[in-house]
Order: sequence, then C-alpha cells, then structure tokens
Amino acid sequence: MTKVTTGATMSLDGYIADASHGGFEYLFQWYNNGDVETPTATPGMTLRTSAASAKHLRDLTERTGALVVGRRLFDMTQGWGGRHPMDVPVVVVTHTVPDGWERESDSFVFVTDGIEHAIDKAKAIAGSKEVGVNGGTIAAQVLEAGLLDEVHVDLVPVVLGEGIPFFAGLKITPVQLDGPTSVVEGNGVTHLAYRVRKAG
Repeated sequence: MTKVTTGATMSLDGYIADASHGGFEYLFQWYNNGDVETPTATPGMTLRTSAASAKHLRDLTERTGALVVGRRLFDMTQGWGGRHPMDVPVVVVTHTVPDGWERESDSFVFVTDGIEHAIDKAKAIAGSKEVGVNGGTIAAQVLEAGLLDEVHVDLVPVVLGEGIPFFAGLKITPVQLDGPTSVVEGNGVTHLAYRVRKAG
C-alpha cells in the first residue's frame, strides 16, 4: 500500500513560515550550510548541506513518487518554473485549473474535487513509492481525512514567535504520533520522523 507522508522544515516553536509566509532565510539555512552538493531538477539550484542531511535528502527523493500541494504554494512558486525541484509529478488541490495550464501533464495534475481525490490520484501516480504532502492547510486536511501515515520534521534552532503552523487549521486534536522512528542530526537541523497513530 502506498504510504502518505507529510514533511516540513519547522521552527522550535512549531512554525513552517512566519505570519507573512516568509522567514525562510532562517528556516532554510541548513540547505546551504555544508560541503556536500545535492543537485535538484531546477537549473542552477544545488543544495549544499552536511553529509547526513544530503543522505536524508537523497533517500527522500528516491522514495517519493508524487507530491500533493495546495494552490497557494503552486502560485507562490509560479509552478516551480514547470517542474518541481524533486523531479516528481505534483498534484495540486485547487478550485479551478489556473489559466495557461493543462488539467493533467507529466509535471502537474490539478484536482478540483477535494483532498481525497487528490490523494487517490497521487497514489496512482506514485505506484509503489510514497506520496508526499505539503505542510500547512493541505497536511491538516489529509490528517483529518485519516489518510496520513507519517510526519517528517526538519527541526531548526530558531524561534519565529508567530507564523503558520505545520498543521494549519487542524480541527481534530489531540493527535498522537509514535516515535520518533528516525532521528538524523544534520548541521543546523535535526531530521525527525513519526508514525501517525491510527484510530481503533
């Protein structure tokens, strides 16, 4: 069965972005504070991390078959220039297909009938690999629907004070997790993984 995971870089006080959808100069320092290069599918974008973080990123890329993101992120990144840096298909949850884009292509699939259909589509694309879900509102919707299997956190030593939580707008609490099932110490980041405890 295809595993559905979510992951994000998070501050010590639980935010994946500041209140204005920024703060990445603090959250993403670990992507460029090491000696090991990890190329991406985006021309000119090469990550330089510690060896431990580089292996973590390689493993993540190898096991991911598709991503699910919200329309806000798609618009903010301008569709990553046509291809996500992980070089996998992206399922975009949206009310309408953006102007100038096909409903389905090798890079993007736009789903307009809810999160469950988006996850089903992403699983079909991913096959035996994992489906990765963007943090924030989309992750909260997937968790609420009982479709999330694992939570991955790249924890960085910064306190933002306020901002956008990993599970923005979550309506079901508390949610208990098992683990951590994995702990990897990078330079300026700790990579953690937890299993979602299923009801019943």
